[in-house]
Amino acid sequence: MNDTVHVTCPNCAGINRVQTAKMAASPVCGRCESPLLSGSVTDLNAQTFDRFITKNDLPVLVDFWSASCGPCQMMAPAYSQAATLLAPKIRLAKLQTDTNQAIASRYAIMSVPTMILFKGGQEAGKISGAMDAAAITSWAKLHA
Repeated sequence: MNDTVHVTCPNCAGINRVQTAKMAASPVCGRCESPLLSGSVTDLNAQTFDRFITKNDLPVLVDFWSASCGPCQMMAPAYSQAATLLAPKIRLAKLQTDTNQAIASRYAIMSVPTMILFKGGQEAGKISGAMDAAAITSWAKLHA
């Protein structure tokens, strides 16, 4: 019997079963054929957040950010680099707090950037402040 994980498609939000042995082989969505674990950051919103967080068997690191936040803008390239470094074991996503205030409030986001690592849909770690790619990667691995 092969071990499988559920992976939510970043494009169509379809739930896919991926054999763990084939996670590094660039699996694609069975519904829309988009790459599932490309090492890129997934943009979330109120319609996609809960499904993406709760239906992924892999840990999901979410950057809560604001378009008007200088440190958020400075950290964005490092966050994208960390997505590449952490794939395929940890998925990275981001949620703009200005347009998704209810979700930011649910997780008590008081300052941005704030990152929360979710495992099994539950908060496993939370940290605020801009970080470089190495620090993001190290922190995510520690809490995953």
